[in-house]
Amino acid sequence: MKIFVDADACPLVILEILSRAVFRKKIYMVLVANQLKKGNYSEFVSSIVVPGGADVADDKIVELMEEGDLVITADISLASRVVEKKGFALNPRGEFYTEENIRQRLSMQNFMDELRGTGIDTGGPSTFNNKHKQQFSQALDKFLAKY
Repeated sequence: MKIFVDADACPLVILEILSRAVFRKKIYMVLVANQLKKGNYSEFVSSIVVPGGADVADDKIVELMEEGDLVITADISLASRVVEKKGFALNPRGEFYTEENIRQRLSMQNFMDELRGTGIDTGGPSTFNNKHKQQFSQALDKFLAKY
């Protein structure tokens, strides 16, 4: 099993948690982004820099991942592709994506896009906080306990 990180939008604190976890469990992690990320690189952590552009990093992750791999992403479309390929997708707020919640979220995302298209300000996600950090850490630890 490998861990792939959609690293462009991943909070630094999540990258730090992941770095400690992969070193402790001796699992390989690949950061995929359109610019090199700062972090704790080791023999277990590598990075792939992809050209900028819509879905370039997502496409690379899906190309490289295999069944059973874990992908860290807040991107619902990428999560859908990961789950479809029989991988696991965990967002930085500590929630695993499933076929069921992906359908719900894609529907909500489309609805919000329609609202924004009419000029309505829909705001954005809540600010990432310590509760999210803790939820992520717990979800990751529980998942990695199986390996």
